[in-house]
Amino acid sequence: MAQPTRVQSDEPQSDPRKAGAQAHGPVPIGSPTARPAFDDEHPPSAELISDCVHCGFCLPTCPTYTLWGEEMDSPRGRIDLMKAGLQGAPMTDSMVQHFDACLGCMACVTACPSGVQYDKLIEATRVQVERHHTRSPGDRAMRAAIFALFPYKRRLRALRGPLRAYQASGLPKVVRRSGLLDRLAPKLAAMEGLAPVLEKREKLPERVPAVGQRRAVVGMLTGCVQGEFFPGVNAATARVLAAEGCDVVIPRRQGCCGALSVHNGRQEEAERFARSTIDSFEAAGVDTVVVNAAGCGSSMKEYAEVLADDPAYAERARAFVAKVRDVSEYLAELGSVAPRHPLEVTIAYHDACHLGHAQGIRQQPRALLREIPGLQLKEIPEAEICCGSAGIWNVLNPEPARELGDRKARNIASTGATLLVTANPGCLMQVSSSLERQGTRMGLAHTIEVLDASIRGLPLSTLGPQ
Repeated sequence: MAQPTRVQSDEPQSDPRKAGAQAHGPVPIGSPTARPAFDDEHPPSAELISDCVHCGFCLPTCPTYTLWGEEMDSPRGRIDLMKAGLQGAPMTDSMVQHFDACLGCMACVTACPSGVQYDKLIEATRVQVERHHTRSPGDRAMRAAIFALFPYKRRLRALRGPLRAYQASGLPKVVRRSGLLDRLAPKLAAMEGLAPVLEKREKLPERVPAVGQRRAVVGMLTGCVQGEFFPGVNAATARVLAAEGCDVVIPRRQGCCGALSVHNGRQEEAERFARSTIDSFEAAGVDTVVVNAAGCGSSMKEYAEVLADDPAYAERARAFVAKVRDVSEYLAELGSVAPRHPLEVTIAYHDACHLGHAQGIRQQPRALLREIPGLQLKEIPEAEICCGSAGIWNVLNPEPARELGDRKARNIASTGATLLVTANPGCLMQVSSSLERQGTRMGLAHTIEVLDASIRGLPLSTLGPQ
């Protein structure tokens, strides 16, 4: 891919995502009105910034650079802005737009030959943005609504009834066909289009006993969106772990792990959720905490950094991190004992960014799936490019998210697979919406649901439309 001339300014370019934004020119460093972008409390590390040699290997894997070809919307461009902030440049609206545009997919971390820890840089930067930048009233209201709802299970549960009634009414087809909501409130339209068809909620007991000889005792995170919008994934997780000889402990008092807060710079909120999660699983007395949502697992493995300054939790957080495993990671470590029944199906496996890039877990889910007789696994072209979900990014940036989702859907359809398998609820919602929009009929399932179907000898119809 051709690399554009390096842009020296952080001023916004002509771009649909920036329509209506107020951009301020840079204030000269040393001006009485200039306040440096970053304070002294954990700004992005100058040492980590210096690791970037501007080689450009990150560019073809960066979703926003792929979309717009703009240097400041690439990882190395954002690193330049971070460096400017450390040197005293003020935090302008245009600078924040470039930081906000980052999906946090970490594809650049995988691609970087110099080992640049962009994940740590962007998360530190986002804390500074939330601390010092004043957002527009509309943006503040949307973010406040999102964070008042999604991290809270009871509030999500209360939403289930009205959402199921809406879905049963036939109104979704009318709303989407009219395009009215897209024109009047594109962010609300994005949320409406992403909502999955709700499954029947299956209440899990606090302890699911191992089948046969007990090999381990594990705790299980049920999650917020996963638990309320994809309860079948949690039920399948408990069954598979039990079938593989695990007593599964499901703490009743567990809440949000804080993933959305961590990834969006909401530091105090993230710390509160992290402390609560540690408390819940410490009380459960388990040696391993199993997670079936890629974004949650990625953040829980960062608790040592999140709580590094908390004297009461710093050491506990380090001990907790050592216990956290993605479900595919853990099952691969444990080894399979439950018999697999054949599944005659061709699947396309999609690497969720926070599983593949952030946690480095790629081979384990593939190895588990290949243990199933009759199953054929297809790789997806441009696998490194994010589907556009990225936590709440697809709600805050509906148009570019749709472009990325449609691109991913086309690549998935090109495999000829009849079932898409991935490991994150956000990916399932994003890709499902894009596949539906382009008229591709395909089943969608979490990795653990496929394993569950094979172990139980269930028909493929249980994994969605074929």
